[in-house]
Amino acid sequence: MDLKRRHDILVVTGPTASGKTSLAVTVAKELKGEIVSADSRQVYRGMNLGTGKDYDDYIIDGIAIPCHLIDIADPGYKYNVFEYQRDFIKVFSALKERRVFPVVCGGSGMYVDSIISGYRMPEVPPDPELRSSLEDKSMDELTRILSDYKDLHNTSDIDTKKRAIRAIEIGIFTRKQPLEPDSFPDLNPLVVGVLPDRNLRRKRITERLLKRLDEGMIDEVKQLLNSGVDKETLIYYGLEYKFITLFLTGILSYDEMVRDLEIAIHQFAKRQMTWFRGMERRGVKINWIDAELPMDLKVKLVMDLLMHGNVI
Repeated sequence: MDLKRRHDILVVTGPTASGKTSLAVTVAKELKGEIVSADSRQVYRGMNLGTGKDYDDYIIDGIAIPCHLIDIADPGYKYNVFEYQRDFIKVFSALKERRVFPVVCGGSGMYVDSIISGYRMPEVPPDPELRSSLEDKSMDELTRILSDYKDLHNTSDIDTKKRAIRAIEIGIFTRKQPLEPDSFPDLNPLVVGVLPDRNLRRKRITERLLKRLDEGMIDEVKQLLNSGVDKETLIYYGLEYKFITLFLTGILSYDEMVRDLEIAIHQFAKRQMTWFRGMERRGVKINWIDAELPMDLKVKLVMDLLMHGNVI
């Protein structure tokens, strides 16, 4: 059975700290494939510890597995789903031409869903007049306006006024503008999710946070601020960058920063699972694999799905 005929792409996803990267890379090695990242923050250069770029995970037995769509944008830039789809299509087409099997790996639900479901994403230009009219409004007012255009399940849209105004801008544009015919490639993906139980997920999140703080995550954020990335933009990126920036600017103490950040990461993991469950309700089949299984067994389960289509 030619797995490239049954499936033309493998997607490995799951909540943060689930171990999806190590599984995706191990399977990619088996397939002589390459990784395509689906992480909305790992696109930024210089944002490494805070986004969880575990570069060592991409090296197995001394072999470096190529990875695409990491480190492709400067910090301070506002990369978006439209650009991700555009860049993904370029990478996918190039891999297909080289006859290399693509293994998508990431936990950014909208990025993953945009590939699997083939979103039709219009490019939304800035609207200076609209932005000017919204600048003096309070966050509560912006939130009420945004709620007219979308459900606010993802609270990152209202982390800052800049982010809320951009979300309103996109909502207004997409409501007014007819979408162009869908040009997204017709994919036949196998979607695998790595699922830790709640206690394991919480334990891994806490351990990973403390490890990255020890490795210099605060210095990473300090360097970004010193390089000219403004604090509002770092807060826009959320999670580690938001809370460490609040600590570095004196708004939070160190202990408050660690406590609030840990809580926020746990909440983020829950939102990721909510997104994945929503995908399943919309008809996306996610084959969930227990995160605690040995790696060789997880790889075997994925290969069986690719080769024979067995359902877990």
